[in-house]
Amino acid sequence: MNKHEDDSAHRRLGAVLFADVAGYSSLMADDESATHDAIKNHLRTFGQFSGRFAGDILEVRGDGIFALFDSVVNAVRFGVEIQKAVDASNEGVPEQRRVRFRIGINLGEVLRDELSVYGDSVNIAARLERLADPGGICVSAAVYEQIKHKLRYGYEYMGPKNLKNIREPIEVFRVREEAQGADMAASLRPSGGEHSPERSPLDRPSVVVLPFKNMGGAPSEQWFADGVTEDITTNLSKFHNLFVIARGSAFTYKDRIVSPQQIARELGVRYLTEGSIRKLGNRVRISVELVEAESGRTIWGEHYDRDLDDIFAVQDEITDVIVAATAIQIEATERDRMRQMRPADLEAYGLVLRGQQRLFRYTRADNRRARELYESALGADERFARAKAAISRTLNLDWRYSWTDTPDEALDKALGLAQESVLLDPSDARGFGELGFVQLYRKEHDAAINSYTRALTLNPNDADLMSEMGDTLAHSGRSDEAVALLQKAMRLNPFYPDQYLWHLGGAYFNLKRYDEAIATLIRMHNPAEGRRLLAASYAHLGDTSKAKEQAAKVIEAHPNFSLDHWARVQPDKYQDDVEHFVEGLKKAGL
Repeated sequence: MNKHEDDSAHRRLGAVLFADVAGYSSLMADDESATHDAIKNHLRTFGQFSGRFAGDILEVRGDGIFALFDSVVNAVRFGVEIQKAVDASNEGVPEQRRVRFRIGINLGEVLRDELSVYGDSVNIAARLERLADPGGICVSAAVYEQIKHKLRYGYEYMGPKNLKNIREPIEVFRVREEAQGADMAASLRPSGGEHSPERSPLDRPSVVVLPFKNMGGAPSEQWFADGVTEDITTNLSKFHNLFVIARGSAFTYKDRIVSPQQIARELGVRYLTEGSIRKLGNRVRISVELVEAESGRTIWGEHYDRDLDDIFAVQDEITDVIVAATAIQIEATERDRMRQMRPADLEAYGLVLRGQQRLFRYTRADNRRARELYESALGADERFARAKAAISRTLNLDWRYSWTDTPDEALDKALGLAQESVLLDPSDARGFGELGFVQLYRKEHDAAINSYTRALTLNPNDADLMSEMGDTLAHSGRSDEAVALLQKAMRLNPFYPDQYLWHLGGAYFNLKRYDEAIATLIRMHNPAEGRRLLAASYAHLGDTSKAKEQAAKVIEAHPNFSLDHWARVQPDKYQDDVEHFVEGLKKAGL
């Protein structure tokens, strides 16, 4: 330590928060005066909130804020609450004029003098802010470890990141205000562990469709590129002899620069499909290529310049070429079977793609907005089965996460829409998947299994459907089959969401393989939903102290916890399975 540091600076542990305005330059170029006024108002709110959470705003520079907190819990709570306040102030403001902040938070030792705060911990927080989405928050692993058991938010692991001027990679997590829904979001996971998928290439051809780049310039058009990527993935997934990586895992590579060889190692595939889309008026240019991952060699590439009305033909053509290039022999009947009913109106298709962009964020507000877009799609084409299935999914999510005041009504509507969907288009797996979900929670177990079986017959590579069917099998007294199916889902979707672990832990619990249930559930990034099963598993093992520890955290999250309620809502077919779960909860002290 030098003399200057001795005289004027001191070290301390602190939570460092950086925030800045996303797209600041574009906002200023569009309307400098309005942007300046909006940011000034937001900065005033930052100042008011910092006092509530015992924070110290050290510096305001243009569109950015630098703050320090003694408590990392307060720092994260401040970040979440300030983002909520900014969102509320944006109500009624046109999308392109909304001011949104990105926030990064790190925990570590800082050096502070009378002028400012310094150190690697400060630099890391500044770099984390740049990784956050507009309106989002990114935190380091040091922060996550301190808050994961204390704050009931959702957490998504983004993996180790190489940050500018930081020597070692930093593991990063995305924070979500709503804990519900985070368990369905794709999540990177550290390698290793019994249930980590083996990622060596398979004997049969395997492929991942990487997110197509939006070359149109306007970020607001990203929904189109994402939607086309998803549809090509879905088309390929219908071929039984082709192993197709799930959409969720593929989209973890969005906006990342990663070599084909690294992607192949992480996903265990032989081929990569990548491309770009440029949409201009009613014309679209799609560039696509198929790459052999090991060598990085392009084995096929093509450009398509078409009217938007031809988009479905282009998707089918791309699929056919990829199938042929990866040496799959598909008979004409198979090709005909994979073609879904197309909407009569291209506007309906666009609205569904916009809805998908919202749906996959898994928040209450986005789920509601997605439903509005799907309903508009039905207004444009009342026989569009995919839109009906999508609305059913939003209602299922409302029911699952209590995003509605009328859950029974939501489930009944979801059932009706799923039934209409499969009648309109019996070739679409989505409708049968939604039907299976509703039937499970109506305790129509055989019907649910039949619906999921039909869905996976239509789309044998849909990992999310496999996970949901695995959960259905576990609740139907067929947990051995559930374990095998869930492990297959994890192979198809290596960056699987927490939901897969929750389902797998439940299957192991039913089989009384408590050690395996615990090993599975403790790998969840969002532990709150798995605590009931953890408490019951520890209790059945006779580990009373850990059982009571988990039970206390259940009560902390659910102060009005009712054993009768959880026994009533369990969708198990056999009463013995319900009593097995309830007995474990009682032993844990619940």
